[in-house]
Amino acid sequence: MESFRLKVFRSVAANLSFTKAANELFITQPAITKNIQALEKEIGLRLFSRIGNKITLTPAGKVLFEYANKLSTMKIDLDNRLNSFKEEKTGVLRIGASTTIAQYIIAEVLAKFHKKFPSVKIFLTSGNSEKIAAALLNGEIDLGIVEGKVKSHDIHYTKFISDELVAVVSQRNNLIVKNEITLNELTKIPIVLRESGSGTLEVFEHAIRNKKIKLSSLNIIMQLGSTEAIKQYLETDNCLGFISIRAIEKELKKGTLRKIKVRNFQIKRTLDFIMPQGSSFSAMAVQFIKLAGQTYNQK
Repeated sequence: MESFRLKVFRSVAANLSFTKAANELFITQPAITKNIQALEKEIGLRLFSRIGNKITLTPAGKVLFEYANKLSTMKIDLDNRLNSFKEEKTGVLRIGASTTIAQYIIAEVLAKFHKKFPSVKIFLTSGNSEKIAAALLNGEIDLGIVEGKVKSHDIHYTKFISDELVAVVSQRNNLIVKNEITLNELTKIPIVLRESGSGTLEVFEHAIRNKKIKLSSLNIIMQLGSTEAIKQYLETDNCLGFISIRAIEKELKKGTLRKIKVRNFQIKRTLDFIMPQGSSFSAMAVQFIKLAGQTYNQK
């Protein structure tokens, strides 16, 4: 079992906040402080530097955080492997999914996984691809699912499903009335895109770079933190967005959004499971990946 003091330390270190750690662990802030002080006394080293209301990890704190995350991951993996010998599977599976996947794709797989393994606790974290990769490397999750290739040699990718980014506008858009535009026209149209660190933005930028177009040459009026925010914004403005085809199925059926073809331009990509290089998927992660494959191969 992970000691409670170490659990408190990992929460404070991850959040760099005693208050957020207290909320996360459902204990009081004085209890957080007491546990950190006891841990520092036990180790004989300062783990945090405090300047005003802000805290940072000391060099010793950074080392402890790294190994504490490894120990937590090993503990979960040990539990899962031992539970694989039991008739009824139990344990914990911590999944991190980038925003589009978490909102529009993975829910069906989660439901099927829970039905098949009701005693396994699932924790789902969402964020852009960059944040999910960071959480994976920090040992905060057991399995990541992302939309783009993160710029890190420490990540190993396993294909989940294929996807496509498509140009979309509101059905009420009176600026873009054609159903097909050229790349030259694309550079003049007001566009709303995802934020920096998003796998969707990284894939889009790579695609236009292959067409000798720089991101800075586009008429980008706004960058938003989720696909849902882009869809809602398209309803209020005569602009164009690039969104996963899997995220707009309902809107296309209802007719609230419509696709725009960009001549000689397609953005194909894969959605991938990720793990740290040199690591293997935990027993529960393997079961989840297998079920995800079965779910989408049946469609």
